[in-house]
Amino acid sequence: MKRTVKETILRLILLLAGLVIAHLGVTLFLLTNLGADPFNVFVQGLFRTLRGSVNILTHGYTHITVCIIIILVLLIVDKSYIKIGTVVCMAFGGPIIDFFTRLFEGTIHAGNPFVMRLATLAAGCVILAFGMTIVIKSDAGTGPNDLVAIVLSDKLSKPFGPTRIAVDFCFVIIGFFLGGAVGIGTIISAFLVGPVADFFLPHSEKIVGYFVEKLNA
Repeated sequence: MKRTVKETILRLILLLAGLVIAHLGVTLFLLTNLGADPFNVFVQGLFRTLRGSVNILTHGYTHITVCIIIILVLLIVDKSYIKIGTVVCMAFGGPIIDFFTRLFEGTIHAGNPFVMRLATLAAGCVILAFGMTIVIKSDAGTGPNDLVAIVLSDKLSKPFGPTRIAVDFCFVIIGFFLGGAVGIGTIISAFLVGPVADFFLPHSEKIVGYFVEKLNA
């Protein structure tokens, strides 16, 4: 059934809400200074490998370029997965992290006790997973890196959690050999985010369905 303009806007608003929640989690995770998330280990490594030969390349441009390549590949595989929210995620993710970084960098830093940073990391991963599931269940699009796991889990008829772990470890391994920095936080997130997202997905579907139904009435 074709969506009304009102429902499309509502789903985009829910996607943005999920995006803010997810990137709050990413920020908490990054500020612990215990490693980059798996996708950014790959981006880091690619940037460090290419920057000598491509002088105009920055880390941000590398991230955007990788996202665009993933989107283009998935457009060839199945264009139904690419929606306006995919572009929204790509455009607003970075600025949201920058905003939360300025907000929290004074309270979370490398000088804090290891146990406190580890707890913050775990909390960040859980918040990231919850926000990510809201984005996914908004059905308005999702982040390019999550798209890989979603497409594979759909095409292979496999659960999202284990597929996400496999995708994350591919990013980590390739990124590591390209020169990306890997820390204990990278490994924890690679194992934690997918299964936690699997837990939240049915709950997030109910949350999104409730808001769409009530607000679209």
